[in-house]
Amino acid sequence: MINLTGTYEGKADAKGRLLLAAALKKQLAPVLQDGFVLKRSVFQQCLELYPMAEWNILMAKVNKLNRFVKKNNDFIRRFTAGVKVVELDASGRLLIPKDLQGFAEITKNVVLASSVNIIEVWDKEKYENVINDLTVDFADLAEDVMGNETEIDIDGLS
Repeated sequence: MINLTGTYEGKADAKGRLLLAAALKKQLAPVLQDGFVLKRSVFQQCLELYPMAEWNILMAKVNKLNRFVKKNNDFIRRFTAGVKVVELDASGRLLIPKDLQGFAEITKNVVLASSVNIIEVWDKEKYENVINDLTVDFADLAEDVMGNETEIDIDGLS
């Protein structure tokens, strides 16, 4: 499993090509040759870029769903809607297909935000709006999500 770090800004050209920041490309170096999957996010109006190995792990879980259960079949259809296999071109650019650009409303200014093992691809203005959303109390969210940890580290801090 890959662990990615950082938030990077870039610009998409008129054809939807996006040059990856050198620091991000360096982190992705071990998986560049395998390609990526680019898809719509389930919860936000952004895209998710999966290294192929990470995508294959996720699809192994999805493939365990019983397709004779309508809810499962509907989920699979929507989850994989618009999925594209993408690679970096010789110049290190990622082509964002037009339909996915439309979904995420990506025009020019783009943010690539690491999200553990994938990269979220955002229109910069939309990203800033989500990150700066004052209706979300991040301290409460952190406590709800991470506060149930019971393991104590070596220094006695949880």
